[in-house]
Amino acid sequence: MSDRGSNRQRWTRDESLIVFNLYCRIPFEKSNRSHPDVQHTARLIGRTPDAVNMKIGNFGSLDPELKKRGIRGLRNASRLDQATWDEFHADWEARINESQQLISEREQALGVGSLNREDIPLEGEERMASRRVRVNQHFFREAVLSAYGGRCCITGIDLKTVLIASHIKSWKQSNRKEKLNPQNGLCLNALHDRAFDRGLIAVNDDYTIAVSSLVSQSSNDAVRNMLLWYESREIKTPSRFLPHTEFLQWHRDNIFTQ
Repeated sequence: MSDRGSNRQRWTRDESLIVFNLYCRIPFEKSNRSHPDVQHTARLIGRTPDAVNMKIGNFGSLDPELKKRGIRGLRNASRLDQATWDEFHADWEARINESQQLISEREQALGVGSLNREDIPLEGEERMASRRVRVNQHFFREAVLSAYGGRCCITGIDLKTVLIASHIKSWKQSNRKEKLNPQNGLCLNALHDRAFDRGLIAVNDDYTIAVSSLVSQSSNDAVRNMLLWYESREIKTPSRFLPHTEFLQWHRDNIFTQ
């Protein structure tokens, strides 16, 4: 697809940022013109759901992880599509902030609510800062869970209420380009998220699971079954946003207990 939408003017950078925000948050395979998020986004930018879905297909053609799975997306991605892809990957925090602001402004102008509205007041600098952090964390969660198909990458548990988008390199230690990068995330259930955060488990560069010697020393069957049993097994790798080995190395060097 070219820069032109169906019977419409050229796509703008703002529109492209808004759709890429959506691209990150829904599974690529589930994107279609009937998807409620696609329809909501189409209303915000004044284009058809088909046009939005085609733009998502264009972004998919640029995704190396989809290509590894034999998914090519649509052909003829535009220079704007490539530029949008590059902008997000160069500075996730800045582009997420910008795209979320664009979405919020258009929702307010049209008098429509967000499908993922965070119930936080908009007034006041401190409240605005709190809202931005929570909205951005919500984006990170949606992007990570979407990439893993809504399943824990270790156990396969698919109960969303117990799934966590775990930072590999901690939020506190990450810089602005790392904090919201979905490649700095793993989808884990609450137990394994806590074990990962406390250094009882880690992920090797080949995406196999390492288990701390502290676990193997335990005589408790439940502990051994829930943690040690997974040693050397491969995690379920995501459909996109494959964890970056630099983040995995940071976790092993700074958090993991051998």
